Amino acid sequence: MPPPKTNLILGTAGHIDHGKTALVGALTGVDTDRLAEEKERGITIELGFARYAPAEGCAFGIVDVPGHEGFVRTMVAGATGMDVVLLVVAADEGVMPQTREHMAIVSMLGVGALVVAVTKTDLVDEEWLDLVREDVRDLLVGTPYEDAEVVPTSVHDPSSLESLSRALVRSGARARERTAEDLFRLPVDRVFAVEGTGTVVTGTLWSGRLARGEVVRILPGGGDGRVRAVQVHGEQVDEAVAGQRTALALTGVAVRRGLIGRGDVLVSHPAWRPSMMLTVQLTALPRSGWKLEAGQRVRVHLGTVEVMARLALFGAAEVPPGEPAFAQLRLEAAVVARSGDRFVIRSYSPVTTIAGGVVLEPVPPKRKRLSRGDRTALGAVARGGEHAVRGVATLAGWAGLDVTAAGVEAGWRGPLRSFPDEPPEDGAAGGRPVLIEAALYDPMIVAAGEDLILGALGRYHESRSLEAGAPLEVLRSSLPRQARRGLADGLAARLIGGGRMVIEGRLARLAGFEAVPSPAEEELAGRIMARLAETGLQGPTTPELSASLSRHVDALGPVLGFLAAKGRIRLLGDAFWVPAKELDRAAARVVKKLGGRAGLGPADFREVLPVTRKHLIPLLGHLDAEGVTHRADGARKVSPSPA
Repeated sequence: MPPPKTNLILGTAGHIDHGKTALVGALTGVDTDRLAEEKERGITIELGFARYAPAEGCAFGIVDVPGHEGFVRTMVAGATGMDVVLLVVAADEGVMPQTREHMAIVSMLGVGALVVAVTKTDLVDEEWLDLVREDVRDLLVGTPYEDAEVVPTSVHDPSSLESLSRALVRSGARARERTAEDLFRLPVDRVFAVEGTGTVVTGTLWSGRLARGEVVRILPGGGDGRVRAVQVHGEQVDEAVAGQRTALALTGVAVRRGLIGRGDVLVSHPAWRPSMMLTVQLTALPRSGWKLEAGQRVRVHLGTVEVMARLALFGAAEVPPGEPAFAQLRLEAAVVARSGDRFVIRSYSPVTTIAGGVVLEPVPPKRKRLSRGDRTALGAVARGGEHAVRGVATLAGWAGLDVTAAGVEAGWRGPLRSFPDEPPEDGAAGGRPVLIEAALYDPMIVAAGEDLILGALGRYHESRSLEAGAPLEVLRSSLPRQARRGLADGLAARLIGGGRMVIEGRLARLAGFEAVPSPAEEELAGRIMARLAETGLQGPTTPELSASLSRHVDALGPVLGFLAAKGRIRLLGDAFWVPAKELDRAAARVVKKLGGRAGLGPADFREVLPVTRKHLIPLLGHLDAEGVTHRADGARKVSPSPA
């Protein structure tokens, strides 16, 4: 058997007056009925709490829930976040309606372990007790808890309590492991004021950790609060971790204004977002007699909140009992969820538990129907873990799955620093996600994006065959508008690494591409060079050159660009075309004639550079840029002539 775990939440469940609170009191010595009304009426109305450490290294925070059918909402709020359930069945009554409903609720919430305590055994004989055991076993058939231990108990029999303690320790060893290395989240189940302390909220710390002095976000309202103090089971601590019953003293504007209550969620990471809609996989209880219908109004219990919603069944009119189906919940108030969260659905009227399910998309787009690819991807999300990462990346399409949001959108529960860049491939939807610029993409999106970029480059080369390459904006504009910023650059890096594309300066080209002029373009290039040889340093502008070569005007621009890219001509002052060799000879003459001299003005260069003033000024700018001349105090000096 695996070793026991600490920081586990043990929740009670069962019909009213079956002895849940008395059993907790016998185990812990704590009366979890705090309210005067509870003591007067003899029933649990609100959640009660106690600490229970039955063995070394095994500690439970107990949440005692109401058993009355009128308080199922409170029961669900308490049951959410349980690691182990103590289902209580009174020996003198056996399995009752709320026993079955509570059993359905804990099953749908995915609680990992369960122990059944048959209480009040001192009130029945052995034959009757055997019948109750058989009744309990029938109840467990078809649930995840068919092998659960069933322990006869009486609060007056210490040996039976010891047997129950040992069973709880064993179940705790089988419970799921929580990790503090996760996103912090605490659903609020109580809010009250303490004199001298201020506002106090309590809840089960579902995931992550929280320390005194940290700032938390209160969702869905959106206000902030600062943690003044942290308590775990009445003891002041510096930090609370996942799995602990936690009380926080909060301060802040939202807290002072009373903008916090049961159903709110405390978080710290910006990835958490409220939503009026959830994409889910849900199943109507097989034995409930209820079917789920499109447009049906239901009560959704998620965490500690209850919210009304309408069912959208993706084209189906109804879903029969026991059959899982994808759907969207159109909520009447915003909730905060993460992929993988479990929830319970109760009917609007009469109020009874009818279904449950798991959140797949916590902040989804509105969907009316699902494609085959969507269904496959949602199926992967429903499997959880790395399958969910793959499925969410597929659903995200061109937008990609931001790695920093994976903890919420895909339910990834490990530390982000160990997030798998390449989850293992097993033939499920989407294949292995590809990490590009801090986001994960379906490999089909990556392949399509690369094809779009290569295709855009190919078309650019075809239409501008003399240009050395395409501006980088051509790559970025080749992807759909919904593509995440940075995706094009990331894909370009992949293409360069794969030897399929080259970027030089601000131009991109296909690997192997080389600008090659046609015979007609070669002939035009010769005419341009001949014309520029005539004009020398007093080269023409593009319009002037175009006027002298009118029949080639359409091809002039590309051929000029080609010659410039080859270094044969240069554009002075963004206006005049000059042969590169003429510029080199001019620079050499300036250095030879004026090298080492300073305080020179334009007139001093006229003898060496016999050109008009309109050409001289851009020519001097070129020499400045080449380092042949240098400006200082409104004049120029010339670099000394080499020895």
